[in-house]
Amino acid sequence: MRYSNFFLPTVKEVPSDAEIASHQLMIRAGMMRKLTSGIYSYLPLGLKVIRKVEQIVREEMNRAGAQEVFLPAVQPAELWQESGRWVFYGKELLRFKDRHNRDYCLGPTHEEVITDLVRNEIKTYRQLPRNLYQIQTKFRDEIRPRFGVMRCREFGMKDAYSFDADNDGADLSYRKMFDAYHRIFSRCGLMFRAVEADTGSIGGSSSHEFMVMAESGEDGVVYCDGCAYAANLEKAEIPKPEDTAAPAGDVLPLEEVHTPEVRTIEEVCAFLGVTPQDVVKTLIFNADGAAVAVLVRGDEEVNEIKVKNFLGCDELELAGDDMILAATGSPRGFAGAVGIKTRIVADYSIMGMRNMVMGANREDYHVKNVNLDRDFRVGAFADLRVVREGDVCPRCGGSLTFARGIEVGHVFKLGTKYSKALKAVYLDRNGKEQIMIMGCYGIGTTRTVAAAIEQYHDEDGIVWPMPIAPFQVIITPVNINEEALAKTAEDLYQALTERGVDVLFDDRDERAGVKFKDADLIGIPYRVTIGPKKLAEGKIEVKNRKTGDVSSVDLAGAADYLASAVKADLDRAM
Repeated sequence: MRYSNFFLPTVKEVPSDAEIASHQLMIRAGMMRKLTSGIYSYLPLGLKVIRKVEQIVREEMNRAGAQEVFLPAVQPAELWQESGRWVFYGKELLRFKDRHNRDYCLGPTHEEVITDLVRNEIKTYRQLPRNLYQIQTKFRDEIRPRFGVMRCREFGMKDAYSFDADNDGADLSYRKMFDAYHRIFSRCGLMFRAVEADTGSIGGSSSHEFMVMAESGEDGVVYCDGCAYAANLEKAEIPKPEDTAAPAGDVLPLEEVHTPEVRTIEEVCAFLGVTPQDVVKTLIFNADGAAVAVLVRGDEEVNEIKVKNFLGCDELELAGDDMILAATGSPRGFAGAVGIKTRIVADYSIMGMRNMVMGANREDYHVKNVNLDRDFRVGAFADLRVVREGDVCPRCGGSLTFARGIEVGHVFKLGTKYSKALKAVYLDRNGKEQIMIMGCYGIGTTRTVAAAIEQYHDEDGIVWPMPIAPFQVIITPVNINEEALAKTAEDLYQALTERGVDVLFDDRDERAGVKFKDADLIGIPYRVTIGPKKLAEGKIEVKNRKTGDVSSVDLAGAADYLASAVKADLDRAM
């Protein structure tokens, strides 16, 4: 491609509304332009990178036995009502009516549509297993789009769905996709981790997120320094303590203390002269309309996702003032377990505590020397808190470490969540009707591009991994008006193109400094400089964008040298 013919409007200034590197550089490098909040137009350079990611995805999905389909973006409400998600999915689901006043939505995902397709076409076990995928645009009406394509409303996604006759088959399909994802992100040249994750609004029994490691990542990643365990911050487990015995000492009499206007842990500790480890927080949650008290030690934080999963409820939120008053007899801020009128569940962190401090269920009062079993009972203990750095690994007993990551892929074991709701059934060998077992597997293709930039950039611009670089080599004659330089550049451009190298020929009538800055900004892995001094020696200059190394290469073998360098970089990512 000749630069003079390529629609590539680069920008020197950093966009005022761009907070992170990928957003800034995708605008500056002429990859995309904002149409409206959270919606972007992709220009040729950006689309080339997206298409390269999609090609890697397509090749590995096909290799794993999946087959490509293309499903409608506009979906009828009836399917979402069948699955129960029309209301549950929330305001991110963009709903609208057609001219006949029928309800539709713009697809944020396609579990309902693919299940409808399969239930109408697959009838017997002989037609299973099946894995169908598509690469398509999704729309989720984010309340606060930000960070460019990291959290936008319209985005590119590969979504796949597996259908199996039994759980063993479903596990095999899941493993195939898990392995395919490893190959995909390795081939993209990314540093990533597969971490255990919550299933969220998609549902199902278990899932893994694929996280590209980057300091700018929105997601917390927890991993063990002694084994392969890794999870996102929401999912990270804390094992039940081995020693749950209370420390030695007397069990003191229960004592109610007047604590006017004392509500927070810090205020309680200061007023009573205790530490947060002596205090128990009692949080009242509304779980599907019922009040539940959740206890956790004062220096810990409740993980609402763990609570929701433990309770098995569809909706969980902190209780309102009326529910708190009904459960405790007092306003917010004074809840405790003694005499509370609701179900109690507790985090492992309060096991073994003695002479605790907690709210007295009475305004402006707390109680001291509260003890389990004597003063209150817990319905169940569980892992209900947020993990902290240095906590014990649930697998090997090692120490947990924190990092930041960007979610680019997610694989789910769905089980029968959708197939049961939409009656996707088949006849087994005995002619008996069975429910299909499903899995679903997503990759954010546009987000993967942004994540690559977050991982690979410097002060001068993008540093593309070779497999997804929009061009592999850029040729920059320092003066296109000098016939010898122009002819050498043209000949090298043709020779590299013939060897299958993706080349950008900067044939603009611009100063060399401008060309070099643009080459660094758009991040092409190899920059060839053709200048009069080197050319007089029969040589050209090749700069490696990633390392900054500059090599003087004989012109006669330059095409083969560059083609070999490109191939070596691609092979390393395979």
